[in-house]
Amino acid sequence: MSHYQNNPALDNLTLGKKTAYHDQYDATLLQAVPRSLNRSPLAIYADALPFHGADIWTMYELSWLNQRGVPQVAIGSISVDAHSENLIESKSFKLYLNSFNQTCFETWENVRSVLQNDLSRCANGKVSVTLYKLDDFSHQPIQPLQGICIDDQEIDINNYEFNRDYLANSTQEDIVEETLVSHLLKSNCLITNQPDWGSVQIHYCGAKINREALLRYLISFRHHNEFHEQCVERIFNDITQLCKPDKLSVYARYTRRGGLDINPWRSNEDFTPELGRLARQ
Repeated sequence: MSHYQNNPALDNLTLGKKTAYHDQYDATLLQAVPRSLNRSPLAIYADALPFHGADIWTMYELSWLNQRGVPQVAIGSISVDAHSENLIESKSFKLYLNSFNQTCFETWENVRSVLQNDLSRCANGKVSVTLYKLDDFSHQPIQPLQGICIDDQEIDINNYEFNRDYLANSTQEDIVEETLVSHLLKSNCLITNQPDWGSVQIHYCGAKINREALLRYLISFRHHNEFHEQCVERIFNDITQLCKPDKLSVYARYTRRGGLDINPWRSNEDFTPELGRLARQ
């Protein structure tokens, strides 16, 4: 359990509560969560972030009406800058998108602009939005994360409580540049305890990290309660502090829930995340 789980800043969230669905546009449905909740305990501060990055969302269930009353459907890609003050709470995002369902918009650009303005206001930071027609979405084929998968090691696991100390003294003398991948990342929603399933890609340059130690560390998130974005920042912070690589990028792609998937990345190098969907997305 995260020690800020009962923070008053989370009290008014609709997450974990019975809510009504709205089908007329309502920007007030969006709810923000201060990034400082998890960053402050990690000594990560907004005026000196150790990384850049973004939270990439995919909207699979977006619909509205055109001026003739004909339903329109789109897939949307959203990038929320990691320097924004807030992350966007996912249930409120789903409720907000549902409010488009019976609302008329003159053009697709109107929809995109409304989304970008509302989400930027909620995040209090830079947000970009792109909408795709279904036939134009072939640019995101299902493809694996590039890197060496560390999941098939013959090790025994009997503890699933979060423990960053698995990374302590886990580096070797060899200096390497490599990309490692695991599909065994599983954490739990900070509020509802529902499981969040993800794959994570870690690119680093520095002392070689023991792969068994890294896998044990990632598996230790199995009973851990945090939002997707917070888990990725915790992984970045723990590897930075305990393994001390010269360069580091952490990128996770989570399975969708409520028509949304969240794919956060954090990096201290020149890094471009792969945008192809994974098999579980």
